[in-house]
Amino acid sequence: MRVLVVEDHVTLAARIGEGLRDAGMAVDVVHDGAAALDGVAGTAYDVVVLDRDLPVVHGDQVCRSLAAGADARILLLTAATSVDDRVDGLELGADDYLGKPFAFPELVARVRALARRTPSAPPLVRRGDLVVDRARHRASRGGRALSLTRKEFGVLEMLTAADGGVVSAELLLEHVWDAHADPFSNVVSVTVARLRRKLGPPALIETVVGRGYRL
Repeated sequence: MRVLVVEDHVTLAARIGEGLRDAGMAVDVVHDGAAALDGVAGTAYDVVVLDRDLPVVHGDQVCRSLAAGADARILLLTAATSVDDRVDGLELGADDYLGKPFAFPELVARVRALARRTPSAPPLVRRGDLVVDRARHRASRGGRALSLTRKEFGVLEMLTAADGGVVSAELLLEHVWDAHADPFSNVVSVTVARLRRKLGPPALIETVVGRGYRL
C-alpha cells in the first residue's frame, strides 16, 4: 500500500510517516499543497492523508483537485473537528475525516479501511491454501502462519489482489516501496525470492519473463 502524508508540521509529519511505515505501508511525506499535487501527479497513491491548513496551496483546494482527478482515497487530518468542519471536509471530496489529536491505531485502521475500498482487493483473500488477511496484516498457507517482513507482505498482497494477473516489478516498486527506492536495484527480485522460500512448495509465484510476476 502506497500512502502520501501531507502535513506542514514537520515533526508530526515525520511521526505519522514513521508510524505508517511501522504498520507495513510505503509512505512519502510532503509539507505543502503544491508538493502534494506534484506527488500525486507522478505516483499512484492508494491513500492521501491530508492536512487542511497547508501553505502554498490550501488543503481544501488540494482535496478538490484530488477528488476530481485522482484514484487515491483521501483522509483529511485536521484540528478543525466541529460537525460543520467535518461536513465541509467530506463535501470537498474527502473519503474520511479524522480530527487532531488522534489515536494512532485509529489512523492506521482508517488508512487501511480506505485502501480496501476497491472490488479487486477484499479484506480477506484466499488462493487455494493461501490466505491473506489484509485487515490484520497476516498471511498463512495450509494453516501455517507465515512470518513475513512488511515488504514481503506488501508484494504478496499485490499479487493476490491481481487475481492471477501479471504484476510488473515497476508496479511493485511503486506501491510497496517509497520514493527513496532505487529503481535500478534488484530489491524486488530479492524480496520475491525470499517470499517464495517462505511460502514453501509447491511454488506459488511465477516469473513471467519480461513482464513481472503472478500468483
